[in-house]
Amino acid sequence: MAVELLGGRLMAPTFGSSIYVWGAIITVFMLALSLGYLAGGRYSMRQPSVRRLGVLLLVAAATVLPVLLFGERMLDAVSIAMPDPRFGSLLAATILFFVPTFFSGMISPYAVRLLVRDQASSGRHAGQLYFVSTFGSAAGTLLTSFYLVLLLEVNHILLSLLAVSGVIGVTAAFSGRPAGAAQ
Repeated sequence: MAVELLGGRLMAPTFGSSIYVWGAIITVFMLALSLGYLAGGRYSMRQPSVRRLGVLLLVAAATVLPVLLFGERMLDAVSIAMPDPRFGSLLAATILFFVPTFFSGMISPYAVRLLVRDQASSGRHAGQLYFVSTFGSAAGTLLTSFYLVLLLEVNHILLSLLAVSGVIGVTAAFSGRPAGAAQ
């Protein structure tokens, strides 16, 4: 959610902050998440492990780098090629955020697979994971929108989020814990 909010800030200088821009951002995030959930569930069926979850977190973090490095130039290029704010913002949001959001979406279903040891507890574990995920999203949204944007530049916030994901990913990738031990 923090990245989604920051997406609006990144796109505003080029495309404004109209309903079109926010509609484009929300649509891209929802589509990328839904496809990421599907892919993450399928990926979790092949040799699930905490290490592979860590690698997935690292990939998701790494896919944010192009947003930091090329985002502004890409937004300028898209606005020139497609000046209509409806379609220009949709294309820009897709280019900037689809891939990182897709990989981020893969994480939750993969983590559910690691948590579930038997069918009887699957609902409880999925509920706990989605509680933590959604609660974290709400906290990240408030922290980002009420405080971080007042203290830091957008790129610094994105870099901080990338670093947190990277640290968690490295920790998981090198934990050596087998699947099912993630509880």
